[in-house]
Amino acid sequence: MDLKSLKESIKNGKAKDTEELVQKLLAQGADAEDILNQALIPAMDEVGELFQQGEYFVPELLVAARAMQKAMEAIRPKLIAKGVKSRGKVVLGTVRGDLHDIGKNLVKMMVEGAGFEVVDLGIDVTPEKFVQAVKDHQAGLIGMSALLTTTMLSMRDTVNLLKSEGVRNQVKVMVGGAPLRKEFADEIGADFYGKDATEAKNYAKFVYEE
Repeated sequence: MDLKSLKESIKNGKAKDTEELVQKLLAQGADAEDILNQALIPAMDEVGELFQQGEYFVPELLVAARAMQKAMEAIRPKLIAKGVKSRGKVVLGTVRGDLHDIGKNLVKMMVEGAGFEVVDLGIDVTPEKFVQAVKDHQAGLIGMSALLTTTMLSMRDTVNLLKSEGVRNQVKVMVGGAPLRKEFADEIGADFYGKDATEAKNYAKFVYEE
């Protein structure tokens, strides 16, 4: 199996080549779970490391993540048919009043690439929607993103609503976005502040493996 070429194709952001390589591997009888664990996840791990080392920037991260998405689309039906379980559920959304989603989408791609099921609530997500999603999907982690300082306080409202609805103790809360700092995350009672998508992915792994 040519998993090395698939890894390189994802790292280089070649979405069309990635899709073709996955289809070729599946046609040759490759196991979808092997493709995920031996090519997709390691590729995105390496992309994340390159990003944190300053060798990759947001454009490289985006094209690699899109290539990974093409691979996931191809193998997801096979994984479902085989009964392969996700590593856990993660609810993501950009908070109420905020329409920016690049950061949230990067986190989604990285977290999905690590084998998690993502419930993407989109943009302008109210505290009520976050809480309902936690209840509906029995998620162990929610991630909230904000780009505007004026919308950051919606994160506090969401944490408070999780408490008043009695589900705060069953879910970890991570927050991120350009105007945020760890001090703000601590102040509102979040569990984790991630400065980039790789940190968010690593925290998701920590939450579900602890």
